[in-house]
Amino acid sequence: MEQVIIVGAGPCGLSTAVELQRAGFSPLLIEKNCIVHSIYLYPTYLQFFSTPEMLEIGGYSFTTPHEKPYRQEALVYYREVARRENLRIRSYEEVVAIEKQDERFVVRTRDQFGNEAAYTAKYVVMATGYFDHPNMLGIPGEELPKVTHYYKEAHPYSGAKVAIIGGNNSAVDAAMDLIRVGAEVTVVYRGSHFSANIKPWVRPLFESAVNKGRIQMLFDATVEEIREHDLVVNQSGERVTLDNEFVLALTGFRPDRELLVSLGVEFYEETGAPIVSESMETSVAGLYVAGVVAASKFAANEIFIESGRLHGVAITEHISSKVG
Repeated sequence: MEQVIIVGAGPCGLSTAVELQRAGFSPLLIEKNCIVHSIYLYPTYLQFFSTPEMLEIGGYSFTTPHEKPYRQEALVYYREVARRENLRIRSYEEVVAIEKQDERFVVRTRDQFGNEAAYTAKYVVMATGYFDHPNMLGIPGEELPKVTHYYKEAHPYSGAKVAIIGGNNSAVDAAMDLIRVGAEVTVVYRGSHFSANIKPWVRPLFESAVNKGRIQMLFDATVEEIREHDLVVNQSGERVTLDNEFVLALTGFRPDRELLVSLGVEFYEETGAPIVSESMETSVAGLYVAGVVAASKFAANEIFIESGRLHGVAITEHISSKVG
């Protein structure tokens, strides 16, 4: 039987594993994709908002010549931490069910070939993130192949008419990338003015592109329907049809809490966040959460690497106190 199983090998899962390992445990991480898969899914040339110090885990220095690190640098950094700590990681194996049996958990998994396995553990840490579950629009046409909730890079959209739904950093970064390859960009944003969350070094460039007409910005607007060659937008009560070839629905993501629900975890009714102690233990004894899975449904971004990486310290102290 395992002492501790960590579900998810993102930065917060890795940080928790490092802390546990240094406390004398040998945690097993189970990850349905590659390690730090959420960062892998970020746009290819994304630059973080955070400084490198705020992304560090396990006391390893994140060295970069840039004031704000880039996605590729983060992938190298977290891979290297996992390698140096010799963490036990089972990649491409998805946890499909967890059951509480007396004083232990049974964790059932399925790998990419459909092979099933079961592990038992005294403690389980859920560090599943949220990047696999985009906020769906729930409108006609969202299932069309021209629609995506993920943006990687601009090249495929060169010269195309592209609508971006959203007005925060992911939408702004994509818009700035796209105009460099000659895309005709329209940003559809439900807010009445530019978001206050836009990176300060990007905002003046974005506003300038809008003011110069290089980007069409529709405020107080929502997309009502997506069709093969156009889309219908409601702007301040007026319905407008726009010619369109691709739609980037960059509307954010939400944590998947199905496994927590199945285990009987209690949640705050008003926010949807799991009820946890200071040690990040849920209402189910021995079950912990780390990272964004602990956030409220209204603000998934309230927990990011900067704060979620610290959850592992509290979890380790609590488990150590039980074992000791």
